[in-house]
Amino acid sequence: MTLTGKSLRRFLADYKIVALLIVVALIWALFAVLTYDPEMGRSQFLTARNFSNLLRQMAITGMLASAMVFVIVAGEIDLSVGALLGLLGGIAAVLDVVYGWPLWATISTVLVLGVALGAFNGWLTAYLGIPSFIVTLGGQLVFRGIVLGIMGGVTIAPISPEFKYIGQGYLPGWLGNLCAIALFGVLILMTLRTRASKRKHNLQTLSSGMEVARLLGIGILILGFILILNSYQGVPVPVLILLVILGVFTVIAKQTVFGRHIYAVGSNTEATRFSGVNVNFVKMAVFALMGLMAAVAGLTTTSRLAAGTPSAGMGGELDAIASCFIGGTSMRGGVGSVLGALVGALIMSSLDNGMSMLGVDTFWQQIIKGSILVLAVYLDIVSSGTRRG
Repeated sequence: MTLTGKSLRRFLADYKIVALLIVVALIWALFAVLTYDPEMGRSQFLTARNFSNLLRQMAITGMLASAMVFVIVAGEIDLSVGALLGLLGGIAAVLDVVYGWPLWATISTVLVLGVALGAFNGWLTAYLGIPSFIVTLGGQLVFRGIVLGIMGGVTIAPISPEFKYIGQGYLPGWLGNLCAIALFGVLILMTLRTRASKRKHNLQTLSSGMEVARLLGIGILILGFILILNSYQGVPVPVLILLVILGVFTVIAKQTVFGRHIYAVGSNTEATRFSGVNVNFVKMAVFALMGLMAAVAGLTTTSRLAAGTPSAGMGGELDAIASCFIGGTSMRGGVGSVLGALVGALIMSSLDNGMSMLGVDTFWQQIIKGSILVLAVYLDIVSSGTRRG
């Protein structure tokens, strides 16, 4: 292999997030040029309004992808999440519109149902030994059938105003600024904790200067993110929910025993089992988390549409899985990050948004997204060769 080939493989293996962000920048630059309006003197793609809409679109896929990472890292797959999203979103609409339940009761019921149905998928997979591909493919059909039966095949609307706020609301500017400060503070604390842990175990850390530069760079990105959104209507509520999920799931993955067990199970199931880890419980738990995120995404979707529709979530599982693979999650298990999956979701949503603005036919959009998924898996194979070699 040439030096250039080795360098590419090493870069893909060690700097996936940086590479993904470069891809995002290139996609945005391309659509900025293609959607430039000479009369207005600006790009239609690079506007605060479109940026807000793009992030709102990406939030639902990101919610599913954030938990799908754990499922794939554990060596499993979930093909039912799109249908589960539709079912739970439909149940939320029925409880809100037909029965007039208070919002807290609707949300609580849907979240509990999501965890229970996800855990049931995990129980069938982990304890009965049925392959997750079959369990969740069957679940997809079952959930679609149930939602059609519950909703009678019709849209249920209108939902209550307070319910709409979840998917359509914005944070006031001052609250968005406060959230940005809190996010940056949490990032600093996590960085200090990680550095202390690495030093305790005699592991290599970045120099203080590099660490400060990294934090400053992230801080500038957060500031720009908030300023752009505040110049429109503020931070969309679904985006705030997604950021909270990112923080919680990143802590789970990197700072908890349960998170380490997930990666261990995906890397070597039998060795992990012999070390005393309850592998079956870990697998059931990741499916329960997947169900929880399907519930959150279902509530957000129903709120955003201001109605429950039987077709909600159609194809959502494919977008979530593609986001994970594009974001660097290995199809072999044991490797992946929540942040990477969310950047993958941003790439997918950017393509959807940009191609829709250009009026690209739907069939071409599907072809392009499918091709990118195949390319992402190929790059995983290439970078895996580097890790082994």
